[in-house]
Amino acid sequence: MTAHSQPQAAQDPLAQVPPDREIKARRRLTLGTQTKGQKRFIRYASLLVILVAWELYGRNVNPIVFTYPTAIAQAFVDMIRDGTLISALIDTVVVLAIGSAIGVVVGIAVGLLAGRSETVKQIIDIPVNALYALPAVALIPVIVLWFGFGDQAKIFVVTFFVFFPVIINTMRGVEEVSPELLEVTRSFCSSERRVWVDLLLPAALPYIFTGVRLAIGRGLVGVIVAEFFTAISGLGNLIVTNSNTFQTARVFVPIVILSLIGVVLTAALGAVEKVLAPWRRDQ
Repeated sequence: MTAHSQPQAAQDPLAQVPPDREIKARRRLTLGTQTKGQKRFIRYASLLVILVAWELYGRNVNPIVFTYPTAIAQAFVDMIRDGTLISALIDTVVVLAIGSAIGVVVGIAVGLLAGRSETVKQIIDIPVNALYALPAVALIPVIVLWFGFGDQAKIFVVTFFVFFPVIINTMRGVEEVSPELLEVTRSFCSSERRVWVDLLLPAALPYIFTGVRLAIGRGLVGVIVAEFFTAISGLGNLIVTNSNTFQTARVFVPIVILSLIGVVLTAALGAVEKVLAPWRRDQ
């Protein structure tokens, strides 16, 4: 028995299974792997190189045409002191928060329903695709007629920009659930509530977060477009007024702030995704 058991153990398929670390590396399909420290170093070193190159190039260009990071930092301090930046930032953040919240909540709710119900999907399919492909800026004159020039019009524009990537990705997430898994839930006579809690929502979460991540960028674009074409206020107002007076460094201050808002929101969303979808941490 001992003589025969050794060849069998050598031919055991389980003995050839690679360790978890190797499996994860294969799944990534990248040319190389780095530790967290190496990734962080590469990320910030590349940013530093960009800032240095920007600084050197900007100092040799007419300040009316272009600017550089230290000038933007000085303009930032000046705008904080005179109070224009704080008030404009508050106006923009309030509109962005309200419009994004409405767009995300409605987009997820409708997307989940449409992904589960073929009837609902067919009802909204053409309108969603048509409105998503439509340049939203073309609707702003009509939106102004409906809501006026106040915050309501700006909130509607942001909601419009945010809604579509969320609903489209949410629908796709529900539709991508394996039919075999749904068949298993039917075999075990699971209720519709348990199907949603145990299968559909966990499976759709990565798609939902992807939609919200795309919606962050569209929401930032939407709020500035709304401030340009409706009531001139917020960070959009700073961009317009300072560009009209050729103060390029002060023009770049709200632009940089919008970029930082996008980076912070994306990082926060990634942290929330790790908490709500922990099974994706190593993927």
